[in-house]
Amino acid sequence: MIEEEVGDALRKRGLTLATAESCTGGLVGHRITNVSGSSDYYKGGVIAYANEVKEKHLHVARETLEEKGAVSAECAREMASGVRTLLSSDIGISTTGIAGPTGGTPDKPVGLVYIALATKEYVDYEKHIFHKDREGNKREAADAALEMLKRHILEGKVKYWARSSER
Repeated sequence: MIEEEVGDALRKRGLTLATAESCTGGLVGHRITNVSGSSDYYKGGVIAYANEVKEKHLHVARETLEEKGAVSAECAREMASGVRTLLSSDIGISTTGIAGPTGGTPDKPVGLVYIALATKEYVDYEKHIFHKDREGNKREAADAALEMLKRHILEGKVKYWARSSER
């Protein structure tokens, strides 16, 4: 399972992870903690469903929420950076999107999900559009987040030396 591969990669590199989830409602964290020993690398997560939680706890800028919206690359990036800082982890990963079946617009359709990954050195994001029902979109988004995390670690984008006391 991918969550085991991610866990092995984090453990081998001595890296820690924190999650900030909106549309996935904690599913990424749930899957990570299904792996025995995940407390070695998983610091915890924030389910930031309401904008006020994104703003107050993850330090997503009010301007981002007003100008770009909660479902945006900018919001996802700020969520990932915010949870990384909040929980003093090496990596922060976030999900924000529209799981459906309602809430979509022509510009932001149901199934649109942004996933971001933040380290001390950089922040990256991906945009996805899934075409499932609500639960299916949540599963697909969690899968994509874990795949992104795995890829960044295994490709060496997240450096072994990312760990430091400067967070």
